[in-house]
Amino acid sequence: MNWHLSTRPLRAVRLLTFDLDDTLWPCFPVIHAAEREVHAWLDQAAPELARRYDIDALREHRQQLARDNPDQAHDLTGLRLRSYRELARRHGVDEAIAEQANVIFRRARNRVTPFEEVVEVLTRLRRHYRLVAVSNGNAQVECTPLADCFDHAFMAEEVGAAKPDPALFHAASQATGIPLEQAAHVGDDPLRDVEAARRAGMHTVWVNREGADWPAELPPPDVQVRDLRQLLDYLLSESGRAAQ
Repeated sequence: MNWHLSTRPLRAVRLLTFDLDDTLWPCFPVIHAAEREVHAWLDQAAPELARRYDIDALREHRQQLARDNPDQAHDLTGLRLRSYRELARRHGVDEAIAEQANVIFRRARNRVTPFEEVVEVLTRLRRHYRLVAVSNGNAQVECTPLADCFDHAFMAEEVGAAKPDPALFHAASQATGIPLEQAAHVGDDPLRDVEAARRAGMHTVWVNREGADWPAELPPPDVQVRDLRQLLDYLLSESGRAAQ
């Protein structure tokens, strides 16, 4: 894969923001494992509810809540908790199971396995840049193997909006004191990561691990890389910093 280089060099960049799911670790295996763990627990704690709602039905109920309440769609934890509570009430189950199920899900949600180069590369990048995690998901970075890799971490549910809204980027800028024009966002999603960051005035890096084609309707990213190791090589050569 060749780098796509824009006319805006990244030499002035001092802040790197990173998406998490599918940028730094595979997302779906984690979510599916967490949902299986919750359903197995429900099978013991609320067997009638578990029989009526398999994993797909629980997911559909939660997604319908998001569709019915678009102003809350960014709050994944809140929607999941509300879904569990509604189903418990509907079937005469103690609502306390909602909080317990949510705790089980959150604990499993944080059992992520970063792509093999991620920890090493983030550790090296942090010697030269401020690093901030910005995620639409609800993984708690401080509870993952990347706990020591970031200066700050923000979730959409904390700032009140999900990407492509720029709220997460502004939170990173405010926390570090670095303006967005001196920041680059690194992510896998062409619209929610790359295009959103471009509109916010940031430099953009597309992590394209699968070798996908860039959407023709969107302006291209400033830089395209296949993984974070290639990003490290590019940033250090672009900035003139010595790789350590």
